[in-house]
Amino acid sequence: MSFTAAMGYYGGYGMGYGFYFDPTMILVLIGAVLSFWASSRVNTTFAKYSRMRSMTGMTGAQAAERLLHSQGIYDVTVRSVRGKLTDHYDPRSKTVNLSEDVYSSSSVAAIGVAAHECGHAMQDNQGYSPLRIRSAFVPVASLGSRLSWPLILIGLLVSIPFLLELGIWMFVLAVLFQLITLPVEFNASRRAVALLDSQGILRGEEVDGTRKVLGAAALTYVAAAAASILQLLRLVILFGNRNRD
Repeated sequence: MSFTAAMGYYGGYGMGYGFYFDPTMILVLIGAVLSFWASSRVNTTFAKYSRMRSMTGMTGAQAAERLLHSQGIYDVTVRSVRGKLTDHYDPRSKTVNLSEDVYSSSSVAAIGVAAHECGHAMQDNQGYSPLRIRSAFVPVASLGSRLSWPLILIGLLVSIPFLLELGIWMFVLAVLFQLITLPVEFNASRRAVALLDSQGILRGEEVDGTRKVLGAAALTYVAAAAASILQLLRLVILFGNRNRD
């Protein structure tokens, strides 16, 4: 099968060698809209509460250290990293990495994000099962993410159903990783909000603001998972049609 034929098949159920409209593309478009909406919401919400300075005046870095120490965690380092919203916890180096805007800012948004990453450090310290499962799944998911589309395209180009099917299964691994990530992220946010309140780092409306920031951030994970599931559904539909031809 030539490249043109493969692309014609992929876009229109193998109906000759031209390009045909693929109705399953609506699934991809829905996923793209969901992702765009979630990204816009988190940016808007973060920007809003970035302008609200916390009453305690603590920076994201100071709040992170206080939260970690309140849980008896002293082997985790809080450090600044470049980029916007590049915040993450690295269990290998035992570091809470905060973007520059979060590390030095005393806004409600910055403290909320810093606390969320501390939530992951607490999960790691307590041996939280979903986090361990996600960490163990990283190599498998990474492999699936790298190989899925090359295998799918090669399978289409050379008409080898096995490669196409293998590519779809690789894509399944990447989707599973996103699903495993959801409870980890939601749990970290719940820990963050509860501790910020109990430790008095944020108060009243500030706690509500942080809850909204972290809730918006969580939606990006939900949207990404939904988009991947829709893409997987599209691949399964196309693959099933190809098997019937």
